Amino acid sequence: MSNHNKTVLVTGGMGGLGESICTKLADLGYQVVTTYSPGSTKAVAWLSEMKDKGYNFHAYALDVGNTEECAAVITKIQQEVAPIDVLVNNAGITRDMTFKKMSKVDWDAVLNTNLNSVFNMCKPIVDGMVDRGWGRVINVSSVNGQKGAFGQTNYAAAKAGMHGFTKSLALEVARKGVTVNTISPGYIGTKMVTAIPQDILDSKILPQIPVGRLGKPEEVAGLIVYLASDEAAFVTGANIAINGGQHMQ
Repeated sequence: MSNHNKTVLVTGGMGGLGESICTKLADLGYQVVTTYSPGSTKAVAWLSEMKDKGYNFHAYALDVGNTEECAAVITKIQQEVAPIDVLVNNAGITRDMTFKKMSKVDWDAVLNTNLNSVFNMCKPIVDGMVDRGWGRVINVSSVNGQKGAFGQTNYAAAKAGMHGFTKSLALEVARKGVTVNTISPGYIGTKMVTAIPQDILDSKILPQIPVGRLGKPEEVAGLIVYLASDEAAFVTGANIAINGGQHMQ
């Protein structure tokens, strides 16, 4: 199966990391579909900007935390575009605060968007991959799902839970030509991270990273490209760290 016959669905593809994932996959010949939050004001402008750069992406508004909406939109995508061969569960949010201050609303929002979404997206897609005998599911977790982080009990729990899901689903579909993997990025130079005050970056964050710099979105995208490839057929159930040595196992 050549890349030109493969369709990729990337959730949250209009963010800094998501955009790099979409463009790198498109550069290699994949047909790329992405999702964005309903009510987003940037979708039209982003699609226009991407088109000016030569990328004809398909984009659908979708609340990844809504099970019924995911099923309906995925059905629509597979009818209007193509069956989905590669699923990248990249959408995520944060609601950072100490556990003492955290409300149930803050907890539910992060667990729903970051973890329940993985079930919601995989459920309507994976059976089709199994039936066709080929598929890739790549779940974007975080270094903080491995090591924990102050003020992120909700986020760390959701990101750790993603890999438990990965391992179990990988076992179920391993003989069907479908792989399921997790990647766990550390601090990546997206707009969200680079908006952190420089003195905090220099004094608190960069000293934790042995390579001495932030990661690049295209480096994470490159790992996803590998996991989506035919060459990665023997990699499944893995959690691959990409954090500059910040946390090693």
